[in-house]
Amino acid sequence: MKYDERACKFNMDTGCVELLLRDGRIIFIDCTGAEDVLNVTMAQQTELDYLIYNDPLSYADLILNGNLEEYLKNVTGSHGLED
Repeated sequence: MKYDERACKFNMDTGCVELLLRDGRIIFIDCTGAEDVLNVTMAQQTELDYLIYNDPLSYADLILNGNLEEYLKNVTGSHGLED
């Protein structure tokens, strides 16, 4: 998928990262729903919150490419997500 990085933002009203594709389609990523599936720790939630507010394009890329769990393991030094 080709993204338009200028048109990616977090919408606080909906709790979604909104990503405009170059072909004009828009993807809405429900951040809470995506994160609930992983049962993240507080440290991991802090990292995700940072991405959502400061680099929503990277957050969207992690979600869409299925790399979020691996990213969280690497960035927080955790060997696994909380059970």
